[in-house]
Formats: sequence, structure tokens, C-alpha cells
Amino acid sequence: MKFEFRTVPCIVVEAGAADRLGPLLREHYLQTRLCLVTDRFLHQSGMLDGALASLKNAGWQVQVIDHVIADPPEHIVLEAAEQARRSGAEVIVGLGGGSSMDVAKLLAILLGGDQPLTDMYGIGNVRGQRLPLVQIPTTAGTGSEVTPVSIVTTGETTKSGVVSPMLYADMAILDARLTLGLPAKATAATGIDAMVHAIEAYTSKHLKNPVSDMLAVRALALLSANLLPACENGNDLAAREAMLLGAMLAGQAFANAPVAAVHALAYPIGGIFHVPHGLSNSLVLPHVLRFNAPDAAARYAELAELIVPGCSGSDEARTHAFIARLEDLTRSTGIERTLREVGVRQADLRHMAREAMKQTRLLGNNPREVREEDAYAIYAAAL
Repeated sequence: MKFEFRTVPCIVVEAGAADRLGPLLREHYLQTRLCLVTDRFLHQSGMLDGALASLKNAGWQVQVIDHVIADPPEHIVLEAAEQARRSGAEVIVGLGGGSSMDVAKLLAILLGGDQPLTDMYGIGNVRGQRLPLVQIPTTAGTGSEVTPVSIVTTGETTKSGVVSPMLYADMAILDARLTLGLPAKATAATGIDAMVHAIEAYTSKHLKNPVSDMLAVRALALLSANLLPACENGNDLAAREAMLLGAMLAGQAFANAPVAAVHALAYPIGGIFHVPHGLSNSLVLPHVLRFNAPDAAARYAELAELIVPGCSGSDEARTHAFIARLEDLTRSTGIERTLREVGVRQADLRHMAREAMKQTRLLGNNPREVREEDAYAIYAAAL
């Protein structure tokens, strides 16, 4: 057996950690100028007040960049980099959802050297050094705090990924209090996104290994048990912390055993119809699993034992139970379950299928080959 496993070297799990962010970072860094990358809602809502006060009291000079938007386009990244450069940033902190953390990764690279962003797209194309990087998620979903991937919107409906070990943060801080009160729909969509990460890592055609398997299994168990409690009571701290931990473990898993067709088919939904990433994944998840079942039933059957009480029978029977349980969970959260509900029409499916075929980085990891006609049929089933 031969494999390689990488992850963030320091992970802090502590409710309330954001309120002592200043001294926490002082334990690791001597620098003084820090750039905090976030979004306007978080900044204006007062959620960051404790962290900002703590940073100031610990002697940090903070530049807040809060114009990050979902699915950030290139110009947002470049504008943020210029703003951070003018402030003389020495440490980059991403605090927010996946988009804020993805932009923070790229700022750390862009400010650490002179490589243009356009040269970084793809796998292993980042060169040079980066600034110190700390990530603090406010949703339990993307796992971006522990992945070496940053996704940028590069066209009207297209996204490109920067994938490099250089994008692993130096530290990830999980503070469940930052996720309290997240609306049920956002909790559900991001939570199911994290479950997809665990499922696709466990069944990835390439780079699947015993460590990623262990993480994926634990992640799926935590996420499936706590998704509904977190949706039903937004202030259930124990459920929120379990979701945050599960999302991080799933992130560690898929950072090493990469995701596949669910994500490939989700990207056109998000890019063309501006549907949040987690919801896009959720809409195609059961249909991709059914398509994959002929080649992945043995592994889906193993996962079924985690989330379906008393699950037994053949691999096919357990796979059926697994998919049904995931559909039940989605139904119980109340989020959209069909493509029609997010504005997709029959006439859109061919274009979507062609767009999905461009996601070769992801499709190559799928346990079963996906052709354009297969993608079209999956979309049709999800309509």
C-alpha cells in the first residue's frame, strides 16, 4: 500500500475561541499587521465584534476586507489582494463561509510572491511562498478551512480551481458559537454539502486511503446524526459543534481523496442559476448515487450501516436504503429537492450536461465513468 496524507498542522476546537482570537494568534505569530477576509453581512451584523476587539487588545493592526461574495469572481480576489497589499498585511485570516476562506487562501499566495492568479489555476501550479494563513469557518459545510483548494468564478457561468498543498492553512479554528442561529435552510444545504464530501471521498476512484476513509466515516456519522437537530434548533451548541467537526473531518478526507460527479454536476447548477453550492450538491446527490451504484454498491453499503439503523441484506439492498435515508433527511430539512424548484427547465438540461463535462478534474475521481448522455439523464431524473 502506498499513499500520502496531508492536512492543516494546527486545529483548535473551542466554543468562544473567536473572542480570544488576538492572544490565540499571539501564541503563534510575532507580526503586527493582519488582514481579516470576510463578507459584509458578518461584518455589519456585529458577529465579528468580539474577534476584532480581541485582536486590537493584543496589539494587532487589522485591515478588514468584507466585500467577498458567494462564488467570488476573479476581480473580487484581485481587488482584495490589492487592498491587503496596501495595508502591508503580514498575516491573513479568513473568517466566514467557504468563499471568504477561499479568497483568504489566494490572498496569502498573491501577497507572498509575484505569481499572477491566472497562472495558478489547475492542480499543482502554485509556486513560491505565501503569508501565514489562519481559517475560521462560520458554516459547517465546505471544509475549506482544511483543504488545499480555492474555487474562483472565471466566466459568466464557469468556475476554476486552484489546487496546491500551498493552500493548506497553518491553523484552523472551529468556534461553534459563530454558527449559532444560522438559518435552517443554510444549515441544511451546507450540512448536506459536507455529507457529500464524506461520501465522495469514501468512494473516490483515486487517492482513497485508510486515513481518508476513517475521517469520512466519522464525518458522515456526526453529520447525519446532527443535521436535523441543528436545523430544528439553531442554538443547539452541541449539535452545531458536532456539525462543525464533521464538516472539518469531511474536508480533511476529500482534501486527500477528492470529490467526484456530484460536485461536477452541481457546478453548472450553481454557475448558471446562481444556486448556493451546498444546495446544488443536494439536488443531484441521490441521482448520482443511483447512477454510481453498479460500480460503488459495496462501498455505499458500508456507509449505509452508519446512517440506517438495522441496515442489512445485499449490497444493493443496503445501497437502496442508504439513498432512501439521505432523501428522507433532505425532505425533513425542507430545502428544495428538484431542479424545477430552483428555476431549471427541461430545455436547460443539454447545456448543463455539456458544462458538467468540462469538470474533468472531478469526473476522473468518480467510481463510474460519466458521459454527456449520463449527465443529461441524471439532470432529467433530478428535474
